Amino acid sequence: MSSKNYYDVTTWPVGNPFEDVGEVINSIIADIKDRQTATDANSGGKPGAVIYVPPGDYHLRTQVLIDVSFLRIYGSGHGFTSSSIRFNVPEDEWPDLHELWPGGSRILVDIPRGEDGEEAKGAAFYVARSGNPRISSVEFSNFCIDGLHFNPDGSGMHPENTYVNGKTGIYVADANDSFRINGMGFVYLENALTIYKADALSIHDNFVAECGSCIELRGWGQASKITDNLIGAGFKGHSIYAENHGGLLVTANNVFPRGASSVHFNGVTRSSVTNNRLHSFYPGMVVLAADSSENLVATNHFLRDHEPWTPFLGVDNGLDDLYGLLRVEGSNNSVIGNHFSEVIDSQSIRPPGAAPVIIRLTAGTGNFISNNHVVAMDVHAKSSDSCFSAQVDALLTTEASAGLAVTAVMVDAESAGNSILDSGRDGQVSADRAVNAFRATPSVGVPEVREPEDAGTYTSGHG
Repeated sequence: MSSKNYYDVTTWPVGNPFEDVGEVINSIIADIKDRQTATDANSGGKPGAVIYVPPGDYHLRTQVLIDVSFLRIYGSGHGFTSSSIRFNVPEDEWPDLHELWPGGSRILVDIPRGEDGEEAKGAAFYVARSGNPRISSVEFSNFCIDGLHFNPDGSGMHPENTYVNGKTGIYVADANDSFRINGMGFVYLENALTIYKADALSIHDNFVAECGSCIELRGWGQASKITDNLIGAGFKGHSIYAENHGGLLVTANNVFPRGASSVHFNGVTRSSVTNNRLHSFYPGMVVLAADSSENLVATNHFLRDHEPWTPFLGVDNGLDDLYGLLRVEGSNNSVIGNHFSEVIDSQSIRPPGAAPVIIRLTAGTGNFISNNHVVAMDVHAKSSDSCFSAQVDALLTTEASAGLAVTAVMVDAESAGNSILDSGRDGQVSADRAVNAFRATPSVGVPEVREPEDAGTYTSGHG
């Protein structure tokens, strides 16, 4: 027996899902609200519903407003494929490509960009409900949200490489509980996920890439997790950003390069960044800012190298090499057992002649930095018109012309009472040892790269 609480967008009698799936889903939500009015009937009352989006292309011209709990919208394939690679292939080669667009159960975001620039108006799915209890258990699963195109931004860059179009995949405006975003694909959106006031949120096993910003947790939140995702933001935005959160778990994500940051915490406490693979073309990979304290950053792999793909050569996030790959502004954080690979061309270092900083403590006290391993190599950077082959070649190349002098840990005067243990040789750590505890990594039998005499005296314009 079929359930009244199961809907298929292709069989619902209102609207045409291929022309405007937003109109169809809004009509379905209205039906759910009309039918489920009792708050307590037989120890139940409002079970919610499931909305199924079969494989296919569905234009969305009307924003979906979700204001009911216990709603699951799901499809049969996240459908991600690289739009960036396609748009940077000469158009005369497009007829030979196997496919041109993402696929699966695909939502094509055709919402016009608002003149007032109000971010929420450009969202495909807008979740908003005030009052008590908080809206709960809304799930998005296994379909693709595609922003289609980026727009010119006045920079002269190819319009499809700007990461600007005013479109958001999912925007959650009000306090929420136990939301799930699983197995989704997000591509060519200025903001993939923007979620305010999250409690027990799960963002798991998604493919979120080629978006201006990928995951942003705003306002405040607690006890949420970002796990097992493939993530890659644009050079203007964040791959993972959270503000005023406690108990946030960021684990086992594979974060691609080109985002202005891999993980950026702003006023985040008692949270964990563990077992992630983080790759960036710029400094400022992981930032604990605004007194982010009592966090654990452990057993992550950091790789900083150069942009190898021709369309993005010369693009960066505006930070110099003294900023730090990992930057800490807060107290009582633990940075333990991370691997750092700094594989760059010494001729590209900014400011020229500086020793790039790996871990930088800029403020706070009581931070514990222990057993971190730094590999630093001076390589000749290469580029290619082929995104895939250029990046794979760069990842697999381990040959180096020489070691690269770096500052493994720099402790600014505003930070004191920290412990730095086995995270850099004596000449690689810049800290006032009268107010910070220090134990050097032994270097017996290992030729030591000669550090510049003033390796720890540079000051950064961003610090």
